[in-house]
Amino acid sequence: MIRVLVVDDEPRILRALRINLAARGYDVITASDGAGALRAAAEDPPDLVVLDLGLPDIDGAEVIAGLRGWTSVPILVLSGRTDSTDKVDALDAGADDYVTKPFGMDELLARLRAMLRRAGSVDDEPLIAFGDVVVDLAATRVTVRGEEIRLTPTEWHLLAVLARNPGKLMSQRQLLLEVWGPGYETAQGNLRLYMAQLRSKLEPDPSRPAYFRTEPGMGYRFDP
Repeated sequence: MIRVLVVDDEPRILRALRINLAARGYDVITASDGAGALRAAAEDPPDLVVLDLGLPDIDGAEVIAGLRGWTSVPILVLSGRTDSTDKVDALDAGADDYVTKPFGMDELLARLRAMLRRAGSVDDEPLIAFGDVVVDLAATRVTVRGEEIRLTPTEWHLLAVLARNPGKLMSQRQLLLEVWGPGYETAQGNLRLYMAQLRSKLEPDPSRPAYFRTEPGMGYRFDP
């Protein structure tokens, strides 16, 4: 799983990026200041960094320089600074791309995918087909009999986790941790609700699931 470090002191942006990236199968770690970013990168090296320049303790350009002292990980700057001098300074410090706020999530995600391809950090993920369903993990797209089906971010994240582990028994605790995160380990009601929604959209007979199977007392298994 691709690990992304997101660094921003705006909680709203940090949360939006964490949710959108996690929904697309990324492993997301976050930091709200420069010191935290450098510490997180050293403790759990990321495959990609999304970095705000206007941090409360260390300027983002200094964080870039600090990272570049030991890693060539792709860095995308996400900043409200629009002056060309700031862009030049960030790129000269070692950033790979620069996006100004406000930003479109689709464009940002496309830029991240392009950076990862250039870095050779990710291979194209295969299409997963079962019954009349085709899941394109790379494009975050699901079709049933050729018609695209809209999934919520949580439904998609749950599907992606299961689809990447075909035939494997996934415990309820494991799914809750991977999809909802720490603190939701006992929220089995959430898991049952979203599993039912996923079945209603993708199973030919949701009352008799053929692909998203319940293993009583243990968890769930995706059986394509």
